[in-house]
Amino acid sequence: MNAVPEHLITRIDHVGIAVPDLDEAIAWYGRAFSLKVTHEEVNEEQGVREAMLGVGDSESSIQLLAPLSDDSPIGKFLARMGPGIQQVAYGVSDIDAVCDHLRAEGIRVLYDTPKTGTAGSRVNFLHPKDAGGVLVELVESA
Repeated sequence: MNAVPEHLITRIDHVGIAVPDLDEAIAWYGRAFSLKVTHEEVNEEQGVREAMLGVGDSESSIQLLAPLSDDSPIGKFLARMGPGIQQVAYGVSDIDAVCDHLRAEGIRVLYDTPKTGTAGSRVNFLHPKDAGGVLVELVESA
């Protein structure tokens, strides 16, 4: 397999954690690790209420994801797996080029075209069966 060119993968953007109650999780991460909310929004398309928590002075974040309904992807994840790590997200400089490259290598990318993610970013996901059992999110910042 040919790897995605290095210049297209820019950082670990965030680790996504599925939680049943966003406010409770925000409070816990604040008490336990002094993490503060840097962004919060409702994403109807993805069926989540989410918060990004800054980690020190790094560009990486913890993303807390609470379902808007039981039949949303996060609602289904919580029913199947319980609370916990749901995804690892990599920042990319050109999501279209990365997705095209991965498809050419036979890796399943979940959406034909990127969807709107947090703060207007463009996102897509790799099928966990093609990524060592991990749901990998690709994030191109707005």
